Amino acid sequence: MIDIKHACKVSAVWMSVVYLVCFAGVAFFPGSRAFFLRYALHYEDAALGESVMTFSTFMSGLVIWDIAAVLAAGLFAALFNTIKK
Repeated sequence: MIDIKHACKVSAVWMSVVYLVCFAGVAFFPGSRAFFLRYALHYEDAALGESVMTFSTFMSGLVIWDIAAVLAAGLFAALFNTIKK
């Protein structure tokens, strides 16, 4: 059995660390944003627009990605605990 609350907490912390590293990487190397997004979007040439990096965009992105991580971990743990071998 997986402890769902613990899995959600761990996933939120892990996503926070990954997001912080990613945000800092793009802040220090702005050209890397277009390079990585091109390959993350499967070679699509997406119009990326202006890169706006503020405390507000950092916090909103952090919250959004932490929510996504918690939902994914919660769903995984619930399915793992429900589905029998």
